[in-house]
Amino acid sequence: MKKIILFFLSILVSVSCSNEADVLVYEPFPIALELPSNFPETTYNLENNPLTEAGFELGKKLFYEGKLSSNNAIACAFCHEQAFAFTHHGHNLSHGVNGGIGFRNAQPIQNLAYQSTFMWDGAATHLDLQPIIPITSALEMGESLSHVIEKLSSDLYYQEQFERAFDDGEINTENMLKALSQFMLLMVSSNSKYDKFIRNEDDTTLSSLELDGLSTFETKCAGCHATDLFTDQEFRNNGLSINPQLNDKGRFNVGNNPNDLYKFRVPSLRNIEVSYPYMHDGRFATIEAVLEFYSSGITDNGNVDSILQKPDGTYGITLSNYEKESLTAFLKTLTDYEFLNDERFAEF
Repeated sequence: MKKIILFFLSILVSVSCSNEADVLVYEPFPIALELPSNFPETTYNLENNPLTEAGFELGKKLFYEGKLSSNNAIACAFCHEQAFAFTHHGHNLSHGVNGGIGFRNAQPIQNLAYQSTFMWDGAATHLDLQPIIPITSALEMGESLSHVIEKLSSDLYYQEQFERAFDDGEINTENMLKALSQFMLLMVSSNSKYDKFIRNEDDTTLSSLELDGLSTFETKCAGCHATDLFTDQEFRNNGLSINPQLNDKGRFNVGNNPNDLYKFRVPSLRNIEVSYPYMHDGRFATIEAVLEFYSSGITDNGNVDSILQKPDGTYGITLSNYEKESLTAFLKTLTDYEFLNDERFAEF
C-alpha cells in the first residue's frame, strides 16, 4: 500500500512540475538600440516602450503577418522588402488588397528611432501610430484594427507571444503597435562604406571619384539631405511637375495650409542605390535621372523651395557631367550591405 501511495505522489509531482513549466511569463530580456557615433540623438522615447527580445520577435512576426490585412495575405513586408531597404521593389506606387494601387511610393524602413514624423506628408507624428495608416487604408491592407485584434486573439501562437512580450499580456491595439515599433526601431542602417570611412573603421577609404562626389554633395545637396541621416526631416516642394493622375498635394492634405502645397518629406539617401524608383510617386527609375531633374528639370509650380532658387530667379542645381558622375559614385557608398542582409530582420 505504501508503494502505491508513493507512486501516485510521484505522478502528482511530475504533473505539477510539467504544468509549472508550461506557464507563460513576461520575459523582459532587454535589447540595446544601436547608437552609431556619427548619428544625432534619437527622438523615440524608449522608456514608454522598452526594447526586449520577446517584443522584437513578436514585432517581427507581425511585420510578416498577412492577418493584418483584410484578405489575410498582404503583410507589411509585402511593400517593404529587406533586400531593397524595405521598399516595394519595382513598383512606382504601393499595391494592396484586391489589386488596389496606392497613390505613393513605399518609403524605406530604416533609422526610424531618429524620426519625429512619418509618411511622405508627415501624417503620422509617432512611430507607434504609423502602421494604422496602411492597415486601415482601403488601397493597402484594407482592415480594421478591431478585426486584426480579433484574429490575433484567436491564434494560440499570439496568445503565447503577447504574454511573453508585455507585462499585462493583453492582445490589444496598443501592444500590437508597440511590438511593431520594437521590430522597426532596431532597423538601424549605419554600416555603409561611407560610415566606416567617416568613423575610421577597417581602414576604409573612398576613391578619388567618391571623394569628389562627397565634396559636391556637401556644397550642393547637404542643405536638405543633412547630417549622417541624410535628411533634414523637413517638408519641401522640390519642383516636380504635377502628376495629373494623382494630383498629390503632399503635406497640404494634412493641414490644408496653402504654404504646404506640394511639399513632401525630404527622404534619407541611405541605401538609395537599391531603393528605386524615386520620389513620392516613383517617377524616376535611376539616380542619374534624379540628378538630371535637379540640374535641368525643376518646374516652377508657385511654391518651390527657395533653397533651389538660382541667383537669376530660376530653379535648379548646377551640375557638370563630372559632378553628376561623382555624386552617383558617392551616393552608392551609402549602401549598407550588412543591413540589407541582416538575418535578424529576415522572414522566419
